[in-house]
Amino acid sequence: MQQLKKIVIIGPESTGKSTLCEQLANYYQTIWCREYAREYLLKHGTNYTYENLLTIAKGQIGLEDKAIASVLDVAKDTAGSPLLFIDTNMYVMKVWCEFVFDKCHQWIIEQIVNRQYDLYLLCNTDLPWMKDELREYPDLETRERLYHMYKDIMINQSTPWTNISGDYEERFEKAKEAVKVLFEI
Repeated sequence: MQQLKKIVIIGPESTGKSTLCEQLANYYQTIWCREYAREYLLKHGTNYTYENLLTIAKGQIGLEDKAIASVLDVAKDTAGSPLLFIDTNMYVMKVWCEFVFDKCHQWIIEQIVNRQYDLYLLCNTDLPWMKDELREYPDLETRERLYHMYKDIMINQSTPWTNISGDYEERFEKAKEAVKVLFEI
């Protein structure tokens, strides 16, 4: 077995991140790591504080570590590099903290420095916004500001990344191509 490849899907809310993670995991016959914030906010409500974001960040890392262990356990007897698709990481937590509270927890910054990923898929805002009980920013202007915050992060870090846009099928095809090109699958 070769080394685990971790692909993170990031971007503003309602840009198809979870859908894309699930599609890719099904296509590559692996698992995906869900976004912990959804679970937390459904349980505790959407009136969150700065401290709650640290709790959410730690929960996300916990889910990611469990997903890593699961993928490695399943893949231990197979050839090739196992893949893990991750819906959200600490860059998302950093943007969330800074956008809402104008500051970020040091712990989140440390996780960004210490955790390594192999590919980022940045979801653009060109899908229609879909209302649900957790989403905060229905206006395109705010979503585009957030998208540009993520894009600035991508440009200024060293991990390969691809912009993902279009309808759901186009996004899926672009994401598969990015994975194929990078990992020669």
